[in-house]
Amino acid sequence: MKTHATVLAGMAAALMISGAALADPISPLRGQDYASPFMRVFGLAQPPYGFVNFCERSPKECTQGVQEEQRFFASRQRLAQLDAINRSVNREIAPVTDIEQYGVADFWTIPLTKGDCEDYVILKRKILMTLGWPASALLITVVRDERGDGHAVLTVRTIQGDFILDNKTDEIKVWHRTRYDYIMRQSYLNPKLWMSLDPRDAQQSPPLAAVRGF
Repeated sequence: MKTHATVLAGMAAALMISGAALADPISPLRGQDYASPFMRVFGLAQPPYGFVNFCERSPKECTQGVQEEQRFFASRQRLAQLDAINRSVNREIAPVTDIEQYGVADFWTIPLTKGDCEDYVILKRKILMTLGWPASALLITVVRDERGDGHAVLTVRTIQGDFILDNKTDEIKVWHRTRYDYIMRQSYLNPKLWMSLDPRDAQQSPPLAAVRGF
C-alpha cells in the first residue's frame, strides 16, 4: 500500500505525464484545453454577487496585495500543506446551505463551525495565506458540479499546474480531473476581478451568478 507521503511526492511528477494518460474518459470542457495542466481564461466576467457583498463587509479579505505574475512553485512541503489544510477544513466545518443558516440564497463569509462551499474556500484561502502562499496563487473558482448545480472550489495556481481544493473530497486533483464544468475564477492580478473560463461567457453576464451548493 502506498503511504500518504508517497502519494504527495508523486503529485507534481504526475503532471509530467502526457495529457492522454492524465485525462479521464469524459467529454472535453467547453473552450478549454483538456490535456493541459493549466486553465485558460477568456476575458472578464461579472463577479458573483455573494462575493461582491463579502468584499464590502470584509475588504481586507479582498485586497490585491503584492502582485505575483509568476506561478508559485509548489514544493513537496507546499503540496503537503495543501493536503493538510484541505482535509482539516473539510473535517472541521459542517456543511449547511445559506438558506438553512442565514435565510438567504447566497451569503459568503469566513465560517466558524459550519458553512457551504464558498465558505470552505474562503477559509482555506485565508489559512494558506497565513502559511506564506500568495493571494495570486489562491483563486476562488465557480463551477457547475456533477448535478449541474453551482459550486465553489479553490484553484491553487502553481508552476506544476492548477490544483483544486474541494470540500466534496479530501483528494487534491488537477483541475481537469474533477468532472466539473468551469465557469469563472478570480484574476491572479487582482482578486476583485473575475475571469471567464468559458469563451462564450466572456464579456457577458455569466450564466451562474449565485453559488448555492455545498
